[in-house]
Amino acid sequence: MPQSHIPQNAQRLCIYISESDRWRSKALHAVLLQVLKEKGIAGATVFRGMAGFGAHSRISSTSVEVLSMDLPIVIEAIDCPEKIRSILSVIDPMIREGLITLEDVQLIKYTHRYLNPLPVDRYVSECMTVNPIHLSPQMNVADAWRRMLQHSLKAIPVIDEQKNVVGIVTDEDMLVRANIQQRLSIALRLPEEIRNQQLGQLEASPMLVEQVMSKPVITIHEKETLDKAVRLMVKSGLKRLPVINDEQKLCGVLSRLDILQQVVDSPINQCLPELPGGSINTVFDIMRKDFPSIAQNVDLPTLINEMLRKGSHRVIVTDDDGKAIGLISDSDIIARVQSTKHNSILQALLRRGSAPSGKETAGEIMSHGILGVQANMPIIDAIKLMMENKRKWLVVLDEQQKPVGLVDRQSILLFLDSKTTHS
Repeated sequence: MPQSHIPQNAQRLCIYISESDRWRSKALHAVLLQVLKEKGIAGATVFRGMAGFGAHSRISSTSVEVLSMDLPIVIEAIDCPEKIRSILSVIDPMIREGLITLEDVQLIKYTHRYLNPLPVDRYVSECMTVNPIHLSPQMNVADAWRRMLQHSLKAIPVIDEQKNVVGIVTDEDMLVRANIQQRLSIALRLPEEIRNQQLGQLEASPMLVEQVMSKPVITIHEKETLDKAVRLMVKSGLKRLPVINDEQKLCGVLSRLDILQQVVDSPINQCLPELPGGSINTVFDIMRKDFPSIAQNVDLPTLINEMLRKGSHRVIVTDDDGKAIGLISDSDIIARVQSTKHNSILQALLRRGSAPSGKETAGEIMSHGILGVQANMPIIDAIKLMMENKRKWLVVLDEQQKPVGLVDRQSILLFLDSKTTHS
C-alpha cells in the first residue's frame, strides 16, 4: 500500500514573488497558499528570503544598509503531475510579476505524525501479552487442541524445557496434520458433545505437538519497536508473533489486536486535526472493493458454494434492493443449521465433499445487523469502532446503505505498515 495518493514520481511547483505583492488587497503569498489548500494539494510551504533581486535588478535585504523589506518569497508545493497541472491555470493569472517553475521529483516518503497513527517508538515489550499460553513439543495433540479450545486461541507457541521457542501450532496446522475436522472458530460453535467426541478421537492418536507444529517459527525481540513488528507481520502474513528476550526465551506474544489497541490508546489519536489532501486517512482509501456478498434468498448449498468460490469465511447478505442487512460466517452456518447436516457441512467447507441440500436461506442463517460505516470515516475512528464493538469487519456503505467495500484487521495492518516504511 502506498504512503499516500501521491505517486513516487511527483512534481514540485515553485512560485517566486515578492513580499509586497497583493491580490485583491490581500498578501499574494497568503492567497496562493489558501488556493493550494482548497484545491487539495498535498502540502505547500512559504519561504521568506533574507536577500535577493529580480527582474528590476534591485536588491532587497533585511540589512540596515539596504533598509528594504520587499523581500523575495518562494512558495513550494509537491503533488502528483495531474494535480499540479490543474492548479497552474488557476494561479497563473494571479502572478503579475514573478516566476513559476516546475520540475519532476521522486517522492521518498510523505507522512507526519497525524498520518501515522501507530506509536512506532513504543517497544514490543510495552504492547505484548505477557505470560502467554504455550505448548510443549511432547504434548499430545488432543491436549493441545483442548487448550486451544479452552482459551479460544488460533495459534499457540511451542517451547522446550529451556523456554526456547521451537515452533507454533495453529488451527490450520491441526487441520492439515492432525486431521481436525474444522477451524477453531467453527469448533467453538459446535455442540459440546460433538467437540468431546472429536477430542476422544484425538486422544486415541499417538501424534505429538512436535509432529504438527510449524517450524522454524518467526519471532521478534521484546526490545524491537512496534513499527518493525508491523512490518514483520505484514511481510510474513502472520496475525501474531512470539516475543523473546535477551536469553532467547519466550516472554510474550504480540497480536494484531495488541497493535490496534495501541493505536486507539495513543494520545495523539484522541483529537485529530484536519488532515492534508492527498493523504490516506479515510476508510475509502484502504477498503477492499472485492468483498464477498450474497442475496438473502439463496439456499444453503448455494451459500456454501459461494463462500468456497470466493475463498472467504464470511459474506455480506443483501436484501432485494441490494442493501446490506447481515453477515454470515462459516461458524454461523454450523450454529444455525440442524445438527444432522453438520458433518456434511464440515466436509464441504474443507472441500472434501458436496454441500448438503437444504431450504435454509442466507436470510435465515445470517447474523442480523452489520457494523456499517461511511466511506469518509477517518481510519482512526474506524479502528476505535472495531475495537469498541469487538468486530473484525466493518462494512462500508453508500448513502443508500448498499455495500461498497470492506475493512478488516488485515487491511488496517497494511495501512499501518505503509506508514512505517518508505515508498
